[in-house]
Amino acid sequence: MNGLRKGTRFRNSLLFRYLIILVVAMMLLPIMLPAMLIVSSVLSAWVTDMKPANSHYLSSSRTEDSWHREAVALKGATPEQISAHLRKIQRDIFPDSQIFWVDTAGKTRLELPTQPDVPKQWDAAQTVVFMKQAINSDLFTVVAFIGGGKRNADQGYMVLKIPRSFYDQQRKDNSMALYYLFFILLILAAFIFVSLLFFGGIRRRLVRLQAAMSQRGEDGLPILVSTGRPDEIGKLEEAFNQMVEQLAESRGRERQEEELRKRLVADLSHDIRTPLTVVRSHLYTLDDENLSDRGKRSISLMENKLKDLGSLIDNLLAYNLLSSGKYTLNNEPRDILRLVRECAASWYPVWEKEGLEVDIDLPEHSIVWKVDEQGFRRLLDNLFQNVVRHAVSGQYIGIHIEEHNGKEALVIADKGPGMEQQSSGKGAGIGLAITELLAREMNLERDIVSSSVGTQIRFLNKT
Repeated sequence: MNGLRKGTRFRNSLLFRYLIILVVAMMLLPIMLPAMLIVSSVLSAWVTDMKPANSHYLSSSRTEDSWHREAVALKGATPEQISAHLRKIQRDIFPDSQIFWVDTAGKTRLELPTQPDVPKQWDAAQTVVFMKQAINSDLFTVVAFIGGGKRNADQGYMVLKIPRSFYDQQRKDNSMALYYLFFILLILAAFIFVSLLFFGGIRRRLVRLQAAMSQRGEDGLPILVSTGRPDEIGKLEEAFNQMVEQLAESRGRERQEEELRKRLVADLSHDIRTPLTVVRSHLYTLDDENLSDRGKRSISLMENKLKDLGSLIDNLLAYNLLSSGKYTLNNEPRDILRLVRECAASWYPVWEKEGLEVDIDLPEHSIVWKVDEQGFRRLLDNLFQNVVRHAVSGQYIGIHIEEHNGKEALVIADKGPGMEQQSSGKGAGIGLAITELLAREMNLERDIVSSSVGTQIRFLNKT
């Protein structure tokens, strides 16, 4: 069963498809070479048929054999019969040729047509010169002994001269190496073309998959891709779709958990407020009783902790509303320096009680940002409260305006141990999270620089 599955996977693989291309290419060579020969022969015959003037001169070898056969056939013929037969040969077999024959005495007996370069009487020297000139001549020359084939000269010899241009087509047909080369190049080009198509298809599928990975749907997740062949890329597409579906399921579970958390925070905040109010009322009643100094200190400590608990509940509710987008802000042009001064004035007694050095350096002119007044006050309150809780050891808080990237920025600084260090009042970081959400909703850029010598929080208006 495993072997069957492996075989199926191999047949569906890209490697198997490319091997098929290679096998087909190798099989085409022994099949197509004979086919090319047949086609070239047919084309050669077709071209030859298109030239009827040269149809008698299919090849030089066939012309030579035919001329010798005619010479043998004249064995024992009289000179008159030889001349008559040669006239017939020129008319019926070798038209447009030059023919003459010489008897045993060396006398030229017949010229068809008259040829000025043919001597009337031949000797040995003239014969040798004629044969040497015939080798490089434009005329293809054949000499045959009459009646004796190639050895017997008892009846003389006859000469046939044909223009070599009549055999040009035959020489072209014999140049089969060119056909072979062309065919091999054609097969190679076809193989390269098919390979390019094969790998081009792979590239297109990979590019489509890459595009799907970079694109996002309405839910912020990658979009699904349509799967193709069940090969390696198809398996990759299926795995990608499964990953996207798993991400969608995970996102859905996170959304449900977030909604559950928000409802839980809202319900707990509401449920805690009622007993918190009761405890506060009883502390107020106890404060009127005649208590010792130790009891009064305990009541004061409890009141402070209840205030912190109330502030934490308010922050939880605010963070819940901000993260769910239900906290409505009314951003309007406001003088932020006025708001900073008012908030700093309300916190000044606390800073003085904690022994902080307060360094406020604000310009006299106004700085107008589009912010929500209550949201901006809450942002400042959270930052001032963080300084009191976590950076009181630095005994410093600074509020000033500085120029940053050509704009005026609000900076709140302390000399505490930094955000990376643990403090006695270290909490869950709800206050800073709220300031980040409020800054984002009011289109403010927040930048934090923290080290062991202090922290600077800078706010800059983006608009």
